[in-house]
Amino acid sequence: MKYPFFASFLIFLLVVRHAIRRNRRVSEVSEKNFWDRESQANSTRRKPLDDLDYVRVPVEDLPIRVLTEDETVSDCIRELQELSQQKIVNLTGYTNTDLKLKYGAPNITLLAEYDANYTHLVQLLQKWADRLWELGEQSAAVRIMEYEVGIRADVGSAYRKLALWYRKNGTPERIEAELIPVAQNLRTASKESILRSLREEALP
Repeated sequence: MKYPFFASFLIFLLVVRHAIRRNRRVSEVSEKNFWDRESQANSTRRKPLDDLDYVRVPVEDLPIRVLTEDETVSDCIRELQELSQQKIVNLTGYTNTDLKLKYGAPNITLLAEYDANYTHLVQLLQKWADRLWELGEQSAAVRIMEYEVGIRADVGSAYRKLALWYRKNGTPERIEAELIPVAQNLRTASKESILRSLREEALP
C-alpha cells in the first residue's frame, strides 16, 4: 500500500515543481517586458499635449449661490473657482509608463499635476454635494453630481445618490440611460461595485 501512495506523492511534487518553475519563468518574462517598456518610455521625447481631454469647470452653471452662508459650502466654492483656472485632465487608469510612451518622459511631471488637479476637483465636488445634500438642498447636490458623472468621476456615492434621486422623482429610466453607460467605461477598480449598485437600483 505504501508504494502507490509514494508514487502519487512523487507525482504531486513533480507537478508542484513544474508549476513553480513555470510561474517563475512567466514572472521573469513579465518583469523583463516591464523594464524594457519602461526603458523605452524614459527615452521617449517630449510630444505635444494637444489631444488631451481637458476638463472644463463651468462654475457659473453650478449652484454657487445656494447656501453660501455655510462655511463648508463657501470654502468649496472658493476652492472650485481657484481650481477652475488650472489645467485638469482625467488620467485615471493610465500608468506613468503609458503616459511617458504617449507624451514623452519630459511631460510626466506636468501630466501628474493635471491628474492631481482632477483628483482634487472630484473630491471637492463630492464634498460640496454631500454638504448640500445633508442640508436639504438635494436638487442642487444633484446638479453637482451630474456634472461629476459627466467628467467620468468614479465616486460611488455620487452614482448611488443620483440613482436614488431619479427613482424617487419618477425617472428611474435615467439610471439605465445615463448612469450605467458612463460607469461601464470607467477605468477604475471601483467600476464593478458602482455597476452592481446601479443595476440593483434599476430593477423594477
